[in-house]
Amino acid sequence: MEQLKKDISRIKSLEIQGAMNVALSAISFLSNYAKRIKCRNVNDCHDKLMEAKNILMNTRDTEPAMRNGLTFIMNKLRDCLDTICVEDVPSNIENFKKIYHDMLINSRMKIAEIGARRIPDLEGKKEFVVMTHCHSSLVTAILLEAKKQGKNNFKVIQTETRPRYQGRKTADELLDAGIEVIHVVDSAMRWAVNTMDVNLILIGADSITSEGTVLNKIGSRLLALVAHEEHVPFYVASPLLKYNPKTSFGILERIEMRDVEEIWDKKHECLKILNPAFETVSRRYIDGLITEAGIFASSHVQNYFEKIYPELIERD
Repeated sequence: MEQLKKDISRIKSLEIQGAMNVALSAISFLSNYAKRIKCRNVNDCHDKLMEAKNILMNTRDTEPAMRNGLTFIMNKLRDCLDTICVEDVPSNIENFKKIYHDMLINSRMKIAEIGARRIPDLEGKKEFVVMTHCHSSLVTAILLEAKKQGKNNFKVIQTETRPRYQGRKTADELLDAGIEVIHVVDSAMRWAVNTMDVNLILIGADSITSEGTVLNKIGSRLLALVAHEEHVPFYVASPLLKYNPKTSFGILERIEMRDVEEIWDKKHECLKILNPAFETVSRRYIDGLITEAGIFASSHVQNYFEKIYPELIERD
């Protein structure tokens, strides 16, 4: 358990960032824990792994891709408890981990292919301008896929995304691929959309609720409101694996509050600093959710999730 706690601290401290990276790390930590523990029988193993799963699930708010992965693994283990012996538990957990890993990777490939179709080939015509916020591996995958397809007449406006400047990572990845990038401060969002003739706004997601509300990096709602005001299509790229099934039962997705020293490390006795990491974007501002199942209204996410991933639904 001590090693597991050390692994968990890497997620809590934000050493590991990004919803997909957090999910992949968490399922690896559970698999590694399964290889270390000593159990009397398979039921004892199940109970110890459930304890580890619950600890992992509480490491960070707004991480449904991680929680869905842990749920998937434990559901699969529960289904085979009567047919395996205690020595088989670690190899089964490792196998289930690999299956979920492949789900995430395959969903990213499909989303990149589908999302790239939203960027037209304007050879010989005016440039197509895409704007994004923060760093999303799915958004960069879409843009890189468009570039790979020979769509060279587009450029990207990227916010720096304070206080941890994740936008710089997006800029670096796109620049390395030969894509033109314009980098702006977060507070210049509206100015950039209004001035730079933005054609499409594309962001990622950290969580999606049963009502189709998206949670993403703070500043995302502001960008959605700007898109609405300026009549610019606003899309969210996300695997269905970031849907939070518990929200269909009234559970509210929580907003993670991060260390205030990310904003200002100077101490002021009478000053209170708040550092919310995420905020909500209402479905009314989202033109489409780009997923591995296609593009559709975000309010339909629960139906698609239950149809494609029935094994990820948490059991009593």
